[in-house]
Amino acid sequence: MSAEATSWKIVLPCTRAEAEALALATDPFPDLDTPPVLNTLEPDETQPEAWLLEAYVEGEPDAATIAAVRALVASTEAPRVEPVPDQDWVTLSQAGLEPIHAGRFFVHTAAHADVAPPPGAVPFLIDAGQAFGTGHHYTTAGCLEVLDGLKRAGRRFEAIADVGTGTGLLAFAALALWPRARALATDIDPVSVRVTLDNAEANGVRIGGGRGALVVAEAEGVAHPLYDAFGPFDLVIANILAQPLIELAPSIGAVVAPGGTLLLAGLLDSQADAVAAAYRRRGFRLAASHQRGDWPVLTLRKRRTWLRD
Repeated sequence: MSAEATSWKIVLPCTRAEAEALALATDPFPDLDTPPVLNTLEPDETQPEAWLLEAYVEGEPDAATIAAVRALVASTEAPRVEPVPDQDWVTLSQAGLEPIHAGRFFVHTAAHADVAPPPGAVPFLIDAGQAFGTGHHYTTAGCLEVLDGLKRAGRRFEAIADVGTGTGLLAFAALALWPRARALATDIDPVSVRVTLDNAEANGVRIGGGRGALVVAEAEGVAHPLYDAFGPFDLVIANILAQPLIELAPSIGAVVAPGGTLLLAGLLDSQADAVAAAYRRRGFRLAASHQRGDWPVLTLRKRRTWLRD
């Protein structure tokens, strides 16, 4: 006997670029009291630009919800609206998220907890959920690779900040590489703060203000007293979006110590020049750009002395 359907899904075709942009969207449904949960997938690897958008809702969706989902993509096709058998579809969707090996890091969901990491890899359990940053998006995986590269190059950091931490993964990775550092992870979203704390417990990351520990807080950008208390930082990671990165350039730039390193991600190739320019005006120089797909990770260094443009 089939399970009774209590959830529904709205399905629309989308492009790869639309799918990747939606993965980074912080609030795609600002006008809905009960927003759908979004999932994107590539149904056919031989057609890498043809993706699908799935929006899951509790109960049959009304016209406003369907219209809000349709507005997310350019497709003119009529959406497919269908019931979903009553099941733990979040767990099922996680089963489709294969483990990611980026740099020395091996990131997996609970569905792949029995998969042995490669020799020498540092494993992290990060379940897909309400916060961004499972490692499956190019920006997060790219940041993991850049962090690994900095360690291999012999860089040492003692004060680390992760701005817009999402799941906490990048802060966890940085502490794994520099275990004597003090680290601060913040996010504007209280859900992300809670998810980060849960993930820290699941991965044995120590919470606290001392060396080798992580402090987690809710903050808009770097507007929190902890940035003054713990800073300036010799490593700052900001994996958010291009426009917020540009708008926050003065405040983010101010918390980086002279000579410090800044990693910027969440931007497309076409946005890299504008983002880098905003930070050059704050005394930074572009040291490197690491590419994953269409998504670069910019490594910038803050000059020890500089004159404003």
